[in-house]
Amino acid sequence: MSDSEGEIQVTDNPGRSRFELHLGTELVGHAAYRRAPGLIVFTHTEVDPQRQGQGLAGRLTSESLDAARAEGSRVRAECPYVAAYIDKHPEYQELLEG
Repeated sequence: MSDSEGEIQVTDNPGRSRFELHLGTELVGHAAYRRAPGLIVFTHTEVDPQRQGQGLAGRLTSESLDAARAEGSRVRAECPYVAAYIDKHPEYQELLEG
């Protein structure tokens, strides 16, 4: 991934119930969720297969979890990738519901 490809941005798209990962103007991944009061349930994470292996799924997940923390929401990780990410990054354990 070169600097000419653009800046990485993660944004919440509530209309589509997902956090989106953009590389410049290109949508390259998303983390789908369902919301309940005080809770974000992550259901699926996906990155463009041509972009895999570049740390983008990790970036998407960490920024999505940081957004949950910032808004004071708990997290349920139904998505296997998000669950494994939280297992490997104990700083996010406190976000898990229950």
